[in-house]
Amino acid sequence: MQNIIVPVDFSDQTDAVLQLAGQLGLAFGAHVWLLHIAAPEPEFIGYRPGPDSVRDQVAKGLRAEHQQVQLLAKQLGSRGVEVTALAVQGPTVEKILAQMEKLDADLVIMGSHGHGAIYRTLLGSVSEGVLHDAACPVLIVPVKDRGISDVRPG
Repeated sequence: MQNIIVPVDFSDQTDAVLQLAGQLGLAFGAHVWLLHIAAPEPEFIGYRPGPDSVRDQVAKGLRAEHQQVQLLAKQLGSRGVEVTALAVQGPTVEKILAQMEKLDADLVIMGSHGHGAIYRTLLGSVSEGVLHDAACPVLIVPVKDRGISDVRPG
C-alpha cells in the first residue's frame, strides 16, 4: 500500500491540500497520514518550563491541536479515504522528514503559502526544507488565493 504524508498547519490552505490528498489517496488506494507538527517545548528553544499554569496552558493547546487534526482525519475518512491523524511536537522540517522515513512515505503533499523571496530568505520555508532532504516525491500545492472549489483533478 502506498503512503501519502500530508503535513497540516490548520491555515487557509489546509482544505485545498486535504481535498487533493483525498483524491489521490482514493485514486491510488493509498493510506493518507495527516501530520500536524506542534511547536517544540519552550525548554527546547532555551526557556525553562515555567509555572504549572504555563505548562497547563501549553498542554491544553496541544490537546486542542490533536483534536483538530483528528477531526480533519474523520472528515477525510468519511469520504472513503484510509487516513490516520498524527500530532507530534518539535522542529517542523525535521519532524516531517523523520515521519516520512518512519512511515515509508511514497509521496508528500504540502501547501505553499506563496510568500516571496524576502520571506523565505529571512524566515526559511518548510516546503523548501522538506524538498531539500526528501527521499520521495513532494507535491507542493499552490493555494494562494485559491479555495477548495478551485482544486480539480487533472
